[in-house]
Amino acid sequence: MLIHRAPRSVRPAIHTVLVLVSAVLLFAAIGVAEAGQSRASTDDASPRGLVVVIENKPQQDRLDLAALKNPYISGVALQIHWRDLEPVQGKPDWSKLDQLFAAAESSNKWVQLLIFPGFFSPAWALEGAKTEMFPLQYGPGKGTLAPLPLPWDEVYLSRWFAFLKQLSARYGKSPAFRVAAAAGPTSVSAEFTLPKSPEDVQKWRSVGYIPEKYIDAWKKVLRVYATDFPNQYVSLSLGFGLIVNDRHKRDEQEGKPTKEAIIEEGITILGRRFALQNSNLDGNPEKERGPHGVPLVISYNGRIITGFQLRTSCERNSGNMGAEGDPALALKKSINRGMEPNSAGHRVNYLEIYEPDVVADDMQPVLRYGASLFK
Repeated sequence: MLIHRAPRSVRPAIHTVLVLVSAVLLFAAIGVAEAGQSRASTDDASPRGLVVVIENKPQQDRLDLAALKNPYISGVALQIHWRDLEPVQGKPDWSKLDQLFAAAESSNKWVQLLIFPGFFSPAWALEGAKTEMFPLQYGPGKGTLAPLPLPWDEVYLSRWFAFLKQLSARYGKSPAFRVAAAAGPTSVSAEFTLPKSPEDVQKWRSVGYIPEKYIDAWKKVLRVYATDFPNQYVSLSLGFGLIVNDRHKRDEQEGKPTKEAIIEEGITILGRRFALQNSNLDGNPEKERGPHGVPLVISYNGRIITGFQLRTSCERNSGNMGAEGDPALALKKSINRGMEPNSAGHRVNYLEIYEPDVVADDMQPVLRYGASLFK
C-alpha cells in the first residue's frame, strides 16, 4: 500500500491548522460544559449571608415579609407546601410567590424556594400514584398518619416535574431567585429523609424500597432541576437513606453510603451550581465529630456551596437550641457552631434563621455579629 506524505514545506502549515482546530474544539467543549451556568456561576450571584426563613400560613392571604427590612439579612427562604400552590392541577396560585419576589427584588434580597411535596402534595397529584400510610416524623402534625407517595413512583414524580416546569417559566429569570431546594423523593420537608421507625422500615421493605431505587429517583430529580433552573443554585438538604439493603433486608450500614451516593450525584449533575446544606443546626455541643450532619457539611466548605438552616426558632425553643431561657445566647451558640471554619479555613456560604429570631429586638446584636462573619 502506498502512503502519500505531504511535502515538507506543507507539513508545518498542516500542524498549525490542526493545533488551531484542537483549540477551537477545546474551547467549544468548555463552553458546552458551562452552558446553563449563567449568572449562577459567578461569585457575586452565589447564595451568601444570613437568611430569614419564612413559613407560609395557608389561612392568611399574604406573607408576612417584614423581616426582609432587617439590614443584617441578605436573603429569604420561603417554606411552602405544594398543595397550597397548586390545589388544582395546571392552575397554580402564584399570588404569594409574586408577593415574595416583588418584596425581595425591592429590598435587594435573594430568594431560596423550599417547596414541600411528599406528605404535602395536592390530592390530585396522588391519584393513580402508589402511596403508603406513614406518620409525619417531625414538625406540625408530628405522628399524624398521612399518605406518602413512594419516592420513585413515576406518576407522582411526573406531576411534580410538570409543576417545576411551570415554576421555572414564571420565576426562573428573576434576578432575586438564587436557590431552588431539590425535593420530590422527600416527606415532610426538603430534607432527603423518610419515616424510619422500626415499623416504618418494615413497611418500606414490603413496598420494595432498595437503595438503588431511592438513588435513581434522586438522579431523575436532580437532572430535572439542573435543566429547569439553569440560572439558580440547587440545594440538597442533608438526610440519610434507610437501613435497607438491595435484597430488601434490614441493614444498619446502608444509610450512610446511600446518603453519600446522593450527594455525589448532586455534585456530578450540577457541578458549581450544587449547594449542600444541613437543616438541623442548633447551639448544642457536637456529640461526635464524625462524618455526619454539621461536621459533614463543614468538611465541604470551600469546595462547593454550603449552608445551614437552624432546626427551629431560638426565640420559641431556646432549651432545645442550646441555652434554656436565653434565646439570644442560643442563637449566638448556633451561629458559632455553624460558622466554624474547616481545616482549610473555609466557612459556610449562608446560614438560615427563622423569622421570630430575626424580628425580635433582643436578637439584633447577635444578628449583627452573625452578619459580620460573612465579611
